[in-house]
Amino acid sequence: MKLFKPVLSLIILAALIVSLNTKFGTIPPLGKFFDPNAGFWANAETSEPTTASLELPGIKENVSVFFDKRRVPHIFASNEHDLYYAQGYITARDRLFQMEVQTYDAAGRLSEHLGARTLSRDRSTRRLGMPYGAEKAAEFIKENDPDIYAHLEAYAAGVNAYISSLSPDEYPVEYKILDFTPEEWAPIKTAYLLKNMTRTLAGNSNDDRTSNTIAYFGQDFVDKFFTIKPELNDPIIPETRVWDFESIPVQAPDTLFKPASAVELESFERPEGIGSNNWAVNGDKTVSGFPILSNDPHLGLTLPSIWYEVQLHAPGLNVYGVSLQGSPGVIIGFNEDAAWGTTNTGSDVMDWYEIEFKDDAMNEYWHDGEWKATTKRIEEIKVRGQETVIDTIVYTHHGPVTKVESDIDEERAPAYHALRWIAHEPSNDLNTFFGFNKMKTFEDFKEAVSHYVAPAQNFIFANSEGDIATWISGKFPNKWKFQGRTVSDGSDPLYDWQGWIPTEHNPHILNPERDFVSSANQESAALDYPYYLEDEYAPFERGRRINDLLAEMDNITKDDFQKMHMDDYSYHAATILPEMLEWLDEKVLNEEELEVLEELKNWDLHNDSESLAPGIFRQFWSNMYRAIFNDEYGSTKAPLRWPSRDRVNEVLKNEPEFVFIDNVNTEEVETMEGIVTSAFRKTIEELTEWHGKFGDGWKWGILINNDFDHIAFIPGFGKENVYSSGNGESINATRASWGPSWRMVVELGPEVKGWGVYPGGASGNPGSQNYDSTLETWRTGELYELNFYKEPPSGYLYSITINPNN
Repeated sequence: MKLFKPVLSLIILAALIVSLNTKFGTIPPLGKFFDPNAGFWANAETSEPTTASLELPGIKENVSVFFDKRRVPHIFASNEHDLYYAQGYITARDRLFQMEVQTYDAAGRLSEHLGARTLSRDRSTRRLGMPYGAEKAAEFIKENDPDIYAHLEAYAAGVNAYISSLSPDEYPVEYKILDFTPEEWAPIKTAYLLKNMTRTLAGNSNDDRTSNTIAYFGQDFVDKFFTIKPELNDPIIPETRVWDFESIPVQAPDTLFKPASAVELESFERPEGIGSNNWAVNGDKTVSGFPILSNDPHLGLTLPSIWYEVQLHAPGLNVYGVSLQGSPGVIIGFNEDAAWGTTNTGSDVMDWYEIEFKDDAMNEYWHDGEWKATTKRIEEIKVRGQETVIDTIVYTHHGPVTKVESDIDEERAPAYHALRWIAHEPSNDLNTFFGFNKMKTFEDFKEAVSHYVAPAQNFIFANSEGDIATWISGKFPNKWKFQGRTVSDGSDPLYDWQGWIPTEHNPHILNPERDFVSSANQESAALDYPYYLEDEYAPFERGRRINDLLAEMDNITKDDFQKMHMDDYSYHAATILPEMLEWLDEKVLNEEELEVLEELKNWDLHNDSESLAPGIFRQFWSNMYRAIFNDEYGSTKAPLRWPSRDRVNEVLKNEPEFVFIDNVNTEEVETMEGIVTSAFRKTIEELTEWHGKFGDGWKWGILINNDFDHIAFIPGFGKENVYSSGNGESINATRASWGPSWRMVVELGPEVKGWGVYPGGASGNPGSQNYDSTLETWRTGELYELNFYKEPPSGYLYSITINPNN
């Protein structure tokens, strides 16, 4: 018994030591985490950075990096190898964790560090063929463009030089919380990053839902809501454009294939808010007499930001703008002669094919009248704390195969769908951005976009010679009309992608008569464009509003475009609210409901943060929409395609007795008046329950629900309830964690000037004041004048000199 207490104490002490150094679920090893010298506290930034000089291996000549007051790095190098080396080093210094975690996501490797909770995501990533596509892209660049591959290697060497310089106490705080260490960077990781952008921007598909919708509601319904375009559509390339080429013919099947049944595929719907705006005017519409270009890409709003601002300077190159962490060069920006911006195109480059296998071994599949051999790729998914998961993925010539089972017929044998996706194409998209970084003329722009594959973008261009242009860029399959809108026949070669649209046939325009170019993810071209690209684009609203404003504007300055960035006019409300108010039966409303109605009647149709009406309208319209469609759509478990709001508004105005207005679950016959009145009263009940009585709690700045989550969703590292104006249908498309991720205005001329802002800051360290220092400037619509130097600056916050380590 004398030994019991000492032994027990030793056991407890040993258990305590083990527990403090062990990760339990989402809880980090607490001993390491709270270590005052190496844990969380070590990441707190207590003073401004100071000027330093470094000696690093692999760099050829001295590099100077100057940081301005916002800590934007301006990198001056004597050659491009050293330039991209330094870019990799500096970006890793500020954003290492973000760089790594997004490539783990794209490679299907999150579970290595986060455990089984991300296994489903990793499995889905690999079955989409993301690693397969990234490997093909990296191989293609290495074999076909050794100069660009050398840039990737230089960038990787810079990242690795920074990682090698770190001791564990200097790791970014996220590594301490999640308890893993940085690994060596390699060029393939840049390819992963670019494939992740393709998944975000070109990873949407309606194939199965459109097939189901045709089967369930009929072809007329699909034609009414998905084939006919809204009258207010204003395509990116104006209708005045004359196409001076003959399209390449493509053979279509006689009848449309019907897949096995309604299927259960993972949703590939793009959330509302992924969109962007860009526009440029020529010198005839500006005070300066030179073009002005604007861009605000809409992406997920996170902390740290998706973008990293930088200036890159070397012989033959001087460019400023935003970069993606993990990729050399500038993605959106300007140089001494030209500027460019981008929005997403949204064309259909993701098709599913129903496959017939010879037997359960899946070694052969039926195509073009014969059995053809499959290939198989073994995916090994490491899972923290568990056995490695082995997933064998079958590939046909279309792409990787996914097993799909019916939602509505348990007796039906599983179907197999192969994915044909642009992300699997060999590509060197960096060639385009390196070209942009150095371009001067429209011919340079044209050459640069000719290399671009995916995700398809509406690139916009302006230069100091006075040219403005737009080019819908990407590698587009040459399809017959509506090919890929539904699930395709994997055995019939007429459903294969039979070729590509030549780059010079992609929709584009140079110096249009209307003196401006613009895009907002709407239809690429008018109906007379001779190729089929897609049947679903963003609603017309933002594009129409931009074009309306630009057409009326003259003597434009940077301030006018800054104001346009924050324009919150709701074309959506303008096209349907007057009719909704007409249909509403005021006679049955009580006093409180009449007060709310008066607020709507007096609304100026702007999604202003201080206004009460935007939140009322949003909920009112949503309740009306659900009342019309939920009964029919809820009568099956099959996933169906839902109509867009702009076509619904048109149909309701033209057909107030549209058959779906009647609720199939009731005996009475519902009318538009009854539907709308009930929707309005329900709206008031819901808003009262959620936000209290009608009053300040209903302000749009509250209801808009803007949260800036941390990139890894670590609690406390994000910013919640950012009070702002805007909405998905407005030019200022801020809404619920999506919105303008970078606002930029560039004035061309003898001295190019730029202004910009993104929400966040250069530092990815939550313990730094620079982590979210620009968020308020972004929220209020202000812009920073961008310090674009032609020579090394004499005034700066601090600098880092990088010298060769000999």
